Amino acid sequence: MRITVGQLVVRFLEYLGVDTLFGMPGAHILPVYDALHDSRVRSILVKHEQGAAFMAAGLARVSGGVGACITTAGPGASNLATGIAHAYADRLPVIAITAEAPTPIFGRGGLQESSGEGGSINQTALFSGITRYHKLIERTDYLATVLNQAVRHLLLDEVGPVVLSIPVNLQREMVDAEILDALPDVRRLHRPETAPATVVACATLLERARRPLVLAGYGCTQSREAREALQALSDRLKIPVATSLKGKGALDERSSLALGSTGVTSLGYARHYLEREADLVLMLGAGYNERTSYMWHQGLLEGKTIIQVDRNSSQLEKVYRADLAIQADLGCFLPALAVACRSLPPKDAPDLAAFKARCDVEAKARGECVFDARFDRVKAFFGLLEGQHEEGMILIDDNILFAQNWFRTRPQDLYIPNTGASSLGHAIPAAIGARLKTGKPVIAILGDGGFQMCCMEIMTAVNYQIPLNILLFNNQTLGLIRKNQYQQFEGRFLDCDFVNPDFALLAAAFGIQHFRIADEADGETLFRRIDLRSGINLIEFILDRDAYPNYVTHR
Repeated sequence: MRITVGQLVVRFLEYLGVDTLFGMPGAHILPVYDALHDSRVRSILVKHEQGAAFMAAGLARVSGGVGACITTAGPGASNLATGIAHAYADRLPVIAITAEAPTPIFGRGGLQESSGEGGSINQTALFSGITRYHKLIERTDYLATVLNQAVRHLLLDEVGPVVLSIPVNLQREMVDAEILDALPDVRRLHRPETAPATVVACATLLERARRPLVLAGYGCTQSREAREALQALSDRLKIPVATSLKGKGALDERSSLALGSTGVTSLGYARHYLEREADLVLMLGAGYNERTSYMWHQGLLEGKTIIQVDRNSSQLEKVYRADLAIQADLGCFLPALAVACRSLPPKDAPDLAAFKARCDVEAKARGECVFDARFDRVKAFFGLLEGQHEEGMILIDDNILFAQNWFRTRPQDLYIPNTGASSLGHAIPAAIGARLKTGKPVIAILGDGGFQMCCMEIMTAVNYQIPLNILLFNNQTLGLIRKNQYQQFEGRFLDCDFVNPDFALLAAAFGIQHFRIADEADGETLFRRIDLRSGINLIEFILDRDAYPNYVTHR
């Protein structure tokens, strides 16, 4: 059967399991858009292509499947760059379909051309460092090979974004639909099996340890099997668990064995336990990055047995030498390890509540508390939020600082911090993509600076009636910049303060609900009035711009 390349692209998206496509049409991509008319793939018109990439990433993160976005040539494609970089940093399977000018005019100065010929923009070079695979497709005879490569980079070990750029004349050419028959059967792709010897070796080291500590990372949040096995292992052996920021939620944080997350913006319990108590660290899907390592603090791992388990071989021993390094999928490895450790006696873990209390007293005595009393309203708000909705919530957090410390995730919750590329303007579009794959309330958390980079996408949620909650911290400044200029540059403030719009009027213009929190009582009133499950809600939380968290981000 002969079909157009545009139709083949849409069928390829269906093959990948894509049911929603975020993007913005342009003249050079219309043949693909026309093919969408006869497809089960739903298209969502965004306000900016960067938002389309963030939405696709949010959908992929929540669903575990492939997120997809589509743009026209030239600026349509280049506007994707930050969102694609985000997906690359977070290893998310996102496919972007972009257009290109017709091949006969390559190098002649065609409108929006980005072939790299004749001095035109080189789109291949633009995306080469932020994709697992990028291809400008100039002929149809190797389409099968291109699509096969795209599948492998989207669904196998080195997962990440893929960008396929297709000239408009090629989109109209006829090809055999049977090209798709040669692609791998995605239903038969499976996780690598865990070698029994590695499980035994890990269990043996755990048995010998007096006070082991688990450092759970992003890899532990990727499957229900991994989270349940980690909880069982911790409960059975009385092993405390700290998480990386991206690993937050790998363990029920209401557990008496939860130490919270690591990093300079955290309350410090995980760091102090690691330094003072732990003799073995079991790192599970956690990269030893700047945040997790406290800026690669030299003495943090000295004198300890280190076990590292990660699906991605490039993460193993990237920064430090492990006593045991295992490449394995944690969804398979952790259940096997939990079984292997069933006969081991529980460890003599200290009273973590008392340990945390001592840490707080010591931090106050040294003047090292991250937050002072001016942040008590924020703490109280997250305490109230934590008790909402037994079915769970999804928090997509660009602010990071507050929810990291004061929102205790439950097994039914999902916490998605804006790490990796850490780009402002991510939370709202990512939350829109996420909400399309869940019935749970989704909350985008961000500051007023980031809000003004992406607030136009609220109208996308309005247009498609996508429920959304936005928690906006209003302190009329770029908080991190102002804090650093105050703490490190003697208060020489420059380009951090600004005037905000009236957010109540802005919400009214969007046709959404607005709530304002200026004191603790407002938070209590909010949760009696608001419906987080339906509608679009803008929650404006007033902060003092001169209230600075006490931490250092760079040495």
